Amino acid sequence: MEISIIGAGYVGLVTASCFAELGNRVICVDNDLIKIKKLKKLILPIYEPGLKELVKRNVKRKRLSFSTSIKEAVDNSKIIFIAVGTPAKENGEPDLTGIENVAFQVAKHLKSYRLIVEKSTVPVETGIWIKRTIQLNNIKKVDFDVASNPEFLREGSAIHDFMHPDRIILGVESERAKELLFRLYQPIKAPILITDIKSAELIKHASNSFLATKISFINAIAQICEKTGADIVKVAEGIGLDKRIGKEFLKAGAGYGGACLPKDLDAFINIAEKLGYDFQLLKVVKKINEDQKNFIIKKISNALWILEGKTVGVLGLTFKPNTDDIRNSVSLQIIEELKKERVNIKAYDPKGIPKVRKLFKDIKLYNSPYKVAEDSDCLLVITEWEEFKNLNFNKIKRLMHQPLIVDARNIFDPEKLKTMGFQYIGVGR
Repeated sequence: MEISIIGAGYVGLVTASCFAELGNRVICVDNDLIKIKKLKKLILPIYEPGLKELVKRNVKRKRLSFSTSIKEAVDNSKIIFIAVGTPAKENGEPDLTGIENVAFQVAKHLKSYRLIVEKSTVPVETGIWIKRTIQLNNIKKVDFDVASNPEFLREGSAIHDFMHPDRIILGVESERAKELLFRLYQPIKAPILITDIKSAELIKHASNSFLATKISFINAIAQICEKTGADIVKVAEGIGLDKRIGKEFLKAGAGYGGACLPKDLDAFINIAEKLGYDFQLLKVVKKINEDQKNFIIKKISNALWILEGKTVGVLGLTFKPNTDDIRNSVSLQIIEELKKERVNIKAYDPKGIPKVRKLFKDIKLYNSPYKVAEDSDCLLVITEWEEFKNLNFNKIKRLMHQPLIVDARNIFDPEKLKTMGFQYIGVGR
């Protein structure tokens, strides 16, 4: 099939590459001229495992191309996905300017039937506004459909998530739109749920808000574990074995970050308020998550007594492993708070350093976890990269000024490190 993806960010680029891998001809469009020039040279703006190889392979096969022209996309595609950013405003409401601009541009260039599909995470009823915008600017009064197909891609495993999803949600208004999307997704073996557009839009925000709730719940339980001497790892395992609950998103730690959960939670709270419902549960979820960062800082403070002048080595800068995304990174938020206490910061991350270097000039960045450990008073592990699980702790201990490890993701064996002479501090254990 001939399709276009408007937006070459994390979602758009992965979606375009995966659809091309399935045998479709895909045009990926973005208004960032520099980004498109680099993509044409096979220089990717993001790191995602396996993505570079996927892009190269499908460009070579002439299934995937890049452009800055929405006209080209409309002229050459039956299905047009909107995957542009919806950044949060100060009040938590998503900024839908990009969505409106794309809808306007698509309408201007319509010459024959097209299916326009929301892929971006948007508030419920956005589909109505997309349809209205296209109708108002559809000069030739060409027939079209609007649909919603929310994405559920996790950074670090996005390609696998696309090819092997738990479910595919299709919010449609017509049989024609349904048949087109069914045909497009036919190669992917997953349950397909057909809904109206509003229900599809709500499913995405409700899903992410529920996941955020699970994370905040287990972090609250972790604090109770610390007060009673229970082990949060065992408690979470016991909870997760209940099939009604499941084990995913029950790992206690420093809280959630990233581009999705914080933004989507704020957006859903805002959506509910506009509809006249005070979503108090989600407000508490947000507060628990914010408090969790202070909980980690308090652990460091209690262990070091005086923070000013001390050196904290930070392992992990991205919001999660297997990505270079530092948006809403819990690690960087904790670093900012430590800097206010005049703590010296040294840091390492396998993929996030280039982006951190552009934004933060006063963080000492190193190309090795051992350089970070050298002369540090505390080693704070904040992102659970696989590399960190295999550190040489005998070497780490020799390098550190004092052998203190704050394991904010519970990735190490406490007894092993204590036996080696470390002061070990985890979360809820």
